[in-house]
Amino acid sequence: MKVLDQTRCIGCHACTTACKSENEVPLGVSRTYVKSVDVGRWPQVRRAFQVTRCNQCEDAPCVAACPTAAMYRRPDGIVDFDKSVCIGCKACMAACPYDAIFINPDDHSAEKCNFCAHRLEVGLEPACVVVCPTEAILVGDVNDPSSKVAKIVQRQPVAVRRPDKATRPKVFYVGAHQATLDPLAARRPEGTTFAWAQLPPRGQVLSGSHEKHANSSAAALLSYDVGHSVPWGWRVSLYTWTKGIAAGAYAVAAALAFAGQVSWSSPLVRLYAPGVSLALLAVTSVLLIWDLKHPMRFWMLLARPQWQSWLVRGGVILTLYAAFLVAAIGAGIAGSGTAEHVMAFPGVALAFLTAIYTAFLFAQARARDMWQNPLLAPHLAVQALLAGSAAMLPAAAATAPGAVGTIGVLLASACAAHLLFMAGETLPDHTSAHVHAAVFEMTRGRFAVLYWVGIVLIASGIAVPASTWWLGFVPLAGLLAHEHSYVQSAQAVPLA
Repeated sequence: MKVLDQTRCIGCHACTTACKSENEVPLGVSRTYVKSVDVGRWPQVRRAFQVTRCNQCEDAPCVAACPTAAMYRRPDGIVDFDKSVCIGCKACMAACPYDAIFINPDDHSAEKCNFCAHRLEVGLEPACVVVCPTEAILVGDVNDPSSKVAKIVQRQPVAVRRPDKATRPKVFYVGAHQATLDPLAARRPEGTTFAWAQLPPRGQVLSGSHEKHANSSAAALLSYDVGHSVPWGWRVSLYTWTKGIAAGAYAVAAALAFAGQVSWSSPLVRLYAPGVSLALLAVTSVLLIWDLKHPMRFWMLLARPQWQSWLVRGGVILTLYAAFLVAAIGAGIAGSGTAEHVMAFPGVALAFLTAIYTAFLFAQARARDMWQNPLLAPHLAVQALLAGSAAMLPAAAATAPGAVGTIGVLLASACAAHLLFMAGETLPDHTSAHVHAAVFEMTRGRFAVLYWVGIVLIASGIAVPASTWWLGFVPLAGLLAHEHSYVQSAQAVPLA
């Protein structure tokens, strides 16, 4: 474990420099750095420091989220990484509540502080411990009562970052100001990386929180930090949309057949629905592989799975669903209506799992509070119904005109339910300041235009007559706008 005594830290950044040298960390990224915040009123203003790094969690979210066990916890408690099996999925980055993991721009693999494990193994202390001029960084065995770290932790008041995440971190802070521990406590100047920010004029109070999402009364201004990274970009936003269509298209067609609105021998059920679902599932797979930093290692998801990861479980679900759709298309070409009827039961189940597994994947990203929402799984099921209904309207108009009205009702119902879910996720009191900040970014901040455009387009799906089948693409576009605003705003909140 480590103890970081912030009463001794002078903000010299020697630890950052030593870490970069020892571990050959390239420019632009850091395993450790010293964050600083200016706190107080003029002229009683001081600069508070926080040494920021991996917290070596006992219950490490990055380890559970990693699909190939590239992130793993050693017997001695150090959370280490194996770059040779990293696929660059960034699930560990999304899961880490401390923004401690980054993708190395040179080798495209995930990396973070690992206590200089290679030095500990030969009896040396980590590089940061050796160079710290004030002995502000201590490392030792908490189970050894004679060690300095054990004496400090057992006898002095200490703090950890984000205790609400229940990760049981093994990095303890002595004398750290709350404005440094809480990433939302200090007002952030414009920009992402800044140093030596100018103090306000005499008599002016430093704002106690970010104006947009306050959660602290401390007068504090962030003066040095590194850029907050967003691990999952537009490809992941698009993947949630294409996957929704892939899940919903077949499920809607099967539901129509079960309800007697179309026959099992209809081209809509036999070919169009499984064909559209398979095509969109292929696009989904391409997007997922494209988003990897090591796309040629995608096979490791299934070849050396770490079964706690919902990336692995989701990959299995997508593979099984794809195999089913190929079989369904084969049965449709053979013209066996009975087989299609029987196959529809596991097919609908796989479509449902394909729609909702992302809720568990996002929930595993423990750092993103807005995704820790029990409404997300049913909301994704509704989104799949919306997307599938909109995608099947043109095919129904061409092959089964009698079913167009029913699909239109399904589409309108799904649009209404989707809007209710959106209200349920954004309007009530938020469970944390991080949720509040993310909702602000989605509804009034950087992604507000997409969010409100999505609402308008989806709301139009309630009023559009089913006979104008081509207008089904309007709420489908609205769903895409919503997906991007939702996925990105949850990741926009600083964590360190």
